[in-house]
Amino acid sequence: MKPLRIAQLAPLIESVPPRKYGGTERVVYHLTEALVARGHNVTLFASGDSRTSARLFPVVTRGLRLEGKPDTPLSSLLALARAYREMNGAFDIVHSHIDCFTFPFASVSDAPSVLTMHGRLDMPDMISMLRLYGKLNYVSISDSQRKPVPEINWVATIHHGYPPECFPYNDSPSDYYLYLGRLSPEKAPDQAIFLAREHRIPLKIAAKIDPSDRAYFTERIAPLLDDPLIDYVGEVGDREKTELLKNARALLNTIDWPEPFGLVMIESLACGTPVIVRSCGSAPEIVRHGKTGFLCSSPGDFAQAIRAVGTISREACRRDFEDRFSQERMADEYEKLYYRLLFGSSVENPSGVLAEA
Repeated sequence: MKPLRIAQLAPLIESVPPRKYGGTERVVYHLTEALVARGHNVTLFASGDSRTSARLFPVVTRGLRLEGKPDTPLSSLLALARAYREMNGAFDIVHSHIDCFTFPFASVSDAPSVLTMHGRLDMPDMISMLRLYGKLNYVSISDSQRKPVPEINWVATIHHGYPPECFPYNDSPSDYYLYLGRLSPEKAPDQAIFLAREHRIPLKIAAKIDPSDRAYFTERIAPLLDDPLIDYVGEVGDREKTELLKNARALLNTIDWPEPFGLVMIESLACGTPVIVRSCGSAPEIVRHGKTGFLCSSPGDFAQAIRAVGTISREACRRDFEDRFSQERMADEYEKLYYRLLFGSSVENPSGVLAEA
C-alpha cells in the first residue's frame, strides 16, 4: 500500500507543540511527527507558530491563548471550518482533534474523517451534538470517556503516547510530591494541599490558571499557599515540567471529575514516578494499582498511598509507560484505523507495508 495523504486538524488555542500547557496540541504533534517518519504525506492545520515536519497550513497566525485570546473567536472557527471544507479531494483521511466544530463538515466530506474526542463528553449540549452526528467515526482516548454516549459510532479507543526520550527515567528522586496541571475545581488542587499539610509532606504545585478559574484560585487556593510545605511555581514549560516530574517522590493527582485521559499520569510514569490518583475517569485504565501507583476513593486511601509509595518500583513505572504509552504504539493504532476505514480491513503491520512500497 502506498503512503496516505493525511490531514491533521489541531486546536488553535495553542501552537503545536504548545510552548507551555496544552495536552491536545502535544498529542497532535507527536502523532504527526510519527506519521511523517513512516512516510505518510501529512498536512497539519494549526496556528502559524507551530513546528512540524509535516506541511503546515496556518489557520491563524499564532496560538490564541498566549496572544491573550483564551476563547476561540468566531472568525478563527470560521477559518478552520473553511479550511476543512476546502480539503475535499486533497486527502485520503481527515483526522480532527477539535471536537464538535468539524461535525457538520465531516458529515459531508468526500474523505473518511476520524474524530478524536479529547474533552469530557458528559455535558447535555455535547451529548446532543454527538447523538445528532452519531454515525461519524469517533475515537475515544479512554473507554471511560464513552460512558455518557456509548451508542454512537466509536471505532476505537486509542490511548495517548509519547516518545520515551522526552522523559528521562530517574530512580533517585527528591522527597517532594508534585501537583501538575490546571488550578480548577474539577482538578481539586485544594485536596492535594490539604493532604500535604495534614501529612507534613512537601508539595510543589506547577499549574496554569485559566481566566475562567481566576476567581477559584483567588478564593480557594491562594489562601492555602502560605505554608512552608507548599511551593507554588506557576505554569511551566517542557524542560521545567520534566525536571519536576523526574525528581518527585510521587505525583499527587487529586482529580474529582471524569478525566478523559490525563497526560500528566503517563508523563509521570515515563519518569519512573508513581501516580497517586483518585479512582475516577480514565485513572483505572492508566494506573495499575499497587504496581505503578495507587487508585484512591477516600482521604484514608490517599493517606495510605502516601505512606506506601516507597513500595512502588520506579523501574516498573517506566517499563509500563514504554509498553503501553509510547508514541510508536499510538501511531500504530491510528495507522491501522486509517487503513481499516479506507479499505475495510485491518492492516497488521502498515509500517512494514509502507517500508516495502
